[in-house]
Amino acid sequence: MVEENDWRLLSGQEHLRGVTLVHRPYRQYEKNENCLHDHCSFCWATFSLGEDPEYLKEGYATLDDYYWICPKCFEDFKKMFVWKLVKRDDEECT
Repeated sequence: MVEENDWRLLSGQEHLRGVTLVHRPYRQYEKNENCLHDHCSFCWATFSLGEDPEYLKEGYATLDDYYWICPKCFEDFKKMFVWKLVKRDDEECT
């Protein structure tokens, strides 16, 4: 069980409470072509299309691909943040 004083919550992620997420392969945020990677909004794990085996290649993203959440943090915080999950941008998960 995740505690409210978990170090991953120190970055003030309240803007992610109740948002809709989709599980997908990583893709760059289209409005910032110069950024070649993103980080998990909680633990700062790196999402990238690069070759490093440490890079995450899929995860949970807001529908605009601006915020990314790694699978571990998604599982740990999904109840606390009351996320709505869709299979694709327009299809709700059951």
